Order: sequence, then C-alpha cells, then structure tokens
Amino acid sequence: MAAALVLLDWLTRRGGVAHTAEARAQGFSARTMADAVASGVRRVRRSWLVMPHVEDVIVRAVEAGGRVTCLTQARRLGLWVPEHDGIHVAVAPTASRLGDGVHAHWGAAPTPVSRYAVVDGIVNTLQQVARCVAEADALTVWESAVRKKLIDPATLAAVQWRGTRASAVNELASLLSDSGLETVFLAGLRAFDLPIRQQVRIDGHAVDFLIGDRLVIQLDGWEFHSAPADRRRDLRADARLVLRGYTVLRFDWMQVLRQWAFVEETVLLAVAQGKHRAPALSRA
Repeated sequence: MAAALVLLDWLTRRGGVAHTAEARAQGFSARTMADAVASGVRRVRRSWLVMPHVEDVIVRAVEAGGRVTCLTQARRLGLWVPEHDGIHVAVAPTASRLGDGVHAHWGAAPTPVSRYAVVDGIVNTLQQVARCVAEADALTVWESAVRKKLIDPATLAAVQWRGTRASAVNELASLLSDSGLETVFLAGLRAFDLPIRQQVRIDGHAVDFLIGDRLVIQLDGWEFHSAPADRRRDLRADARLVLRGYTVLRFDWMQVLRQWAFVEETVLLAVAQGKHRAPALSRA
C-alpha cells in the first residue's frame, strides 16, 4: 500500500486525474493502481484514474473521451460567458458515448494538445468560443480574457486561428484598443462631414473627440473600468466638462463595433439639437 500512497500523492499534484499510461510511465504498476482504486480512486473509461475531489465537469469530459473547453472552460477561468446549458468538451473525430448535455467540439485548434489533457488552454478555449457562439458574445469572452490578463492583444493578433469565425473575432479584437476604436468611429462618421477633432485638451485633459465647439465624445476600450477608481475618475471628468458647458457622450467598445447604428443615431441627434455649438452671446 505504500506504493499506492505515492501514487495518490502524484495524482493529487496533477489535479487528481491522470491516464493510466502516464502512471505506468512514472513507474506505477497495475497492482499499485488497483490498490489506489481500492482506496477510493475511480476508474473512468477503464484508462483514467480520478480522485473523488475532481470537479464534475472534468469527470464528465473524461467520461466523454475529451477535455473541457469553450464556454465551460471559460467559466472555470473566471471569464464572462453567456448563459448556456450542459458542458462543452473537445473530442476526437471518432469520439462516441458523449452523454447527455455534452456539447462536442470536433474541430482542430491552434495549440497542440497532449492526448492526456483534460482541459483546454486559453488559446484553444477562445478558438472554440468563436466557433460556438454569436460573434458579439465571443468578442466579449475574448475581451474578458484580456482584461483578466490571461492573454494579451499582441498574442491574440499573432495566433494562426483556425477557420473564418475565429479569424473574424480576432480582427474585431484587434480594434478594441482605444486607437482602433477611434479609427472605427471616424470612419463611421466620415460621410457626414462633421467638424471633428481628435485628442483635444479641455480642462487639462485630452478628450477622444470634439465635434464643433461643445460636443465631446469619449470611447472606452479593452480596459474600460477595470477598477472602480477608473469609473469614478471618468465620472468626475465628465461632470467637470458638463459644468463647463459641454455635452459628453460616452460609448464603449461593444457599442462602437457591434451597435454602430445606435452610436451614429445618438451623435447625429445631438448635432441636430445643436449640442456641438457654443451658446450664442446674449445682447445687452
């Protein structure tokens, strides 16, 4: 039983789950594995050793012959995910016996994966998310990964994504920096010949855009309100501008990239109301 205790320690350090081929490669015999099973370790699909404390989603992925991925893994990583049912599992093309509530992902991913992996890494998780959900939801999950510093925008841009959907999300993600959003905003309003200036200093601070004399546009990118202090800082800046007679419109990256009609309508309505003009001087 001493060998079984060593095996249990090894399993614990691996997160509580391992393939028997990995255990054999570490020198553990079939007898030792049988002793571990007798002490409470489960055998799943005959070839996996699973300790009792292992998360249910990992157990179900192993039972399906795959690894946790897509929205399920994104949630495990603490990312924002849309509402969904079941678990998402990356499986081989020949996989069967998937079980109820399992959303299978068969497609290849950018990062090579060990045949014994039970969860996907961040790049492959984002790839599967892009394939699985609506583009706006996928973009929000990707933004959440960057905000939590699980991956940076430069790395996202350099990955050779598989398929058109992931490539499309990656192209949008490349515009989520403040400079990218500003380019999109300017392009969207170019046809209206509005008197727009960029990075104008008012009240000792630069604003993203000034239309005419009094209409300020602020855009919030990747790091939008990453901390409550940032939100309070923005509110104070907006309040100072309003008290100085400016109208302030603030849009976030999702609105600029995915809800442009709303942004355009709001800006044009403000111009129609004369919000961009300085008040006329009263005559004595």
